[in-house]
Amino acid sequence: MIRLLLFAIVFVLTTAVQAEDSTEYDVSLFAFDDHSIPWKSNLKLTMTPPKKHPDNPLIPIGKKGTCDAGGVQFYGSMIKHEGKFKLWYVALDDTVFKRAYKGLRVAYAESDDGIHWTKPNLGLVEYRGNTNNNLVAFDPPEACTIHMIVLHEADEPDPTRRFKMMMNVQTRLAARKKNVATSVAFFSADGLRWRAATEMEFENGQIKDEYRTLPPVHFEQGGLFRWKGMYHLAGQQITPWVYQADGKVAGRVMTTYRSPDLIHWQEAPAFGFMRGTAIGIPGKPAEDEEAHLPSSVWHRNNVLLGVYGIWRGAAEWKDRIIDLGLNISNDGIHFREPIRDYVLIKAGQAGEWDVGGLLQGQGFAHVGDETYIYYGAWDLTVAPKFPPRGGVGVVTMRRDGFGYLSRIDESAAAVFDTMTIHPQQNGVRLIANIDQANIGSPPHVELIDNRGKPIAGYSGKNAARLTQNGTRQSIVWPATNSADIAVTEPFSIRVTFANDSSAHIYALYVDQQ
Repeated sequence: MIRLLLFAIVFVLTTAVQAEDSTEYDVSLFAFDDHSIPWKSNLKLTMTPPKKHPDNPLIPIGKKGTCDAGGVQFYGSMIKHEGKFKLWYVALDDTVFKRAYKGLRVAYAESDDGIHWTKPNLGLVEYRGNTNNNLVAFDPPEACTIHMIVLHEADEPDPTRRFKMMMNVQTRLAARKKNVATSVAFFSADGLRWRAATEMEFENGQIKDEYRTLPPVHFEQGGLFRWKGMYHLAGQQITPWVYQADGKVAGRVMTTYRSPDLIHWQEAPAFGFMRGTAIGIPGKPAEDEEAHLPSSVWHRNNVLLGVYGIWRGAAEWKDRIIDLGLNISNDGIHFREPIRDYVLIKAGQAGEWDVGGLLQGQGFAHVGDETYIYYGAWDLTVAPKFPPRGGVGVVTMRRDGFGYLSRIDESAAAVFDTMTIHPQQNGVRLIANIDQANIGSPPHVELIDNRGKPIAGYSGKNAARLTQNGTRQSIVWPATNSADIAVTEPFSIRVTFANDSSAHIYALYVDQQ
């Protein structure tokens, strides 16, 4: 009884309570997204890098004689499905560099908690005389890849196509007589047994040009997502396949192709992202500051978060390195960095498993109040020779704790207004990801209409106060003592920090009822 009474007292005293766990909210308004939160006064953005897990690599290379003894390359994907973490990676055995693409196979690992992983004996593919391995099966069986991305779509009406894979393969363009990278689609009912989406044959690690589905270009994929009814395949190209806006040659830059079905691709790509010394001058691939690869993508409904390779170019391999950066898109086409060249994950130091360079697979997850981002390793400093290498690791952070807004001038108040929210008929709720709310005066939350006027019942004396810390704090309105918002017209959210507030706001979320 005492415990219940204390709970009731706490509920009355606060205007924010922990929201129910949700895979994703309908709208995420991140502190580092200047499109979602464009209007700000006396506020600064502080980015907060994640921490590498002490048990990394969580998925190490295999023992001698196994299918991944030469390397575990996380040019792959991790998704949460049916209560499990499921991960696909490129397995390199100890003969891979004698066999080129033919030695690159797709393997599978799984976990109950995202930290402790197993390589299950799938019994699907014969390797060195037996099927005791974790290789997934393909039709055609000769399929091989340097990079693949897996999606699972529960709303796919054909159960044999619920798992979708885009596989980066090699082909020889007949017209140019040139080997290039391209991408082809595979479908699966279970993520373990895959069949080509179109007619396809592999020969010596390549597909014939006649089986190509992308335009006749060189394209190295990086991320796959569905946006407003179209699949978008993000990757990199260089001149002569892409040029800067004024016709200058380009080093490796991000472009995106689109398709309604992963089979029929539009001819024209979109120019998505360019960084470093590649901007405005002729590019020097591998020697410039480039994006390699751009970008694996975390689909957050209204916004896309990208993790890409910050290529630190140099004339010699020993001086090159890849850190991982963060970019964001609000339209599925154009990506930008919250802070230029911000390093999300830094390559390791000498003697560490991830020294010399990092790889970004497409693997993101929320686990309680934490966010997990999976990544791989590629040591550039020993290239072009590659001893057994790689693995899959994870970094963790506060849930969506990429960065926060706080006051600059500590003697003055601060305020921000969000983009316009379009509520559905059944109403909405707001959730805050906030820390240090209880130091100084709590931030006030109000709703304003499309002319900037406060909305009655949700402003002034009826403004909500963010008094509690947490990653998913429901915003409760004092006039109704409820989180429900009975507003049907478009509105924006205004958050005001008093001149003694120390609050850190990481994000606001909109939960459509």
